[in-house]
Amino acid sequence: MNLQSKDTAGTDKLEPFIGEAKIRSRVKELAAQIDSDYAGKTPIFIGVLNGSFIFISDLVRAVKVGTEIDFLKLSSYGDSKISSGEVKLLKDLNCTIDGRDIIIVEDIVDSGLSIKYIRDLVLSHQPASLQFVTLLMKRGLSNLDFDIKYIGFEIGSEFVVGYGLDYAQKYRNLKEICILKN
Repeated sequence: MNLQSKDTAGTDKLEPFIGEAKIRSRVKELAAQIDSDYAGKTPIFIGVLNGSFIFISDLVRAVKVGTEIDFLKLSSYGDSKISSGEVKLLKDLNCTIDGRDIIIVEDIVDSGLSIKYIRDLVLSHQPASLQFVTLLMKRGLSNLDFDIKYIGFEIGSEFVVGYGLDYAQKYRNLKEICILKN
């Protein structure tokens, strides 16, 4: 598929950025790190919808430790490329996380606004531990006062789509990550 010629919205152009094989390899490496860190434990993986659904699916299938899964859904972008600056909780957790080991699974950390909101929300339930795994981390954009332990790829300020990431709900189904140009 020639992604540069794909034009589903009239003006959207996609430039290949991180290929499917590279993503698959990195997900396996992250899973191995998590297996080592959580040996003998059963963490709850909490995916942040909608963007993390493909990543969390591949990640939990690659880990060997016991897992439980739940999801949160937030809104801070809508159909825009720029965050509104306000985070809204659209779907809360269905599980009890008090005293449990929690791993938050994000598709991308850029401004850090959503991840800070999630951290505060989860810590209010007093988990045994809390770590974050993100497929993508935008260099220098977030002002976090805590670490993201597991990072798939560090990227620049490009606006990316594919492998769960979207623009106006489009392009989530791409097997690779592309830069959206218009």
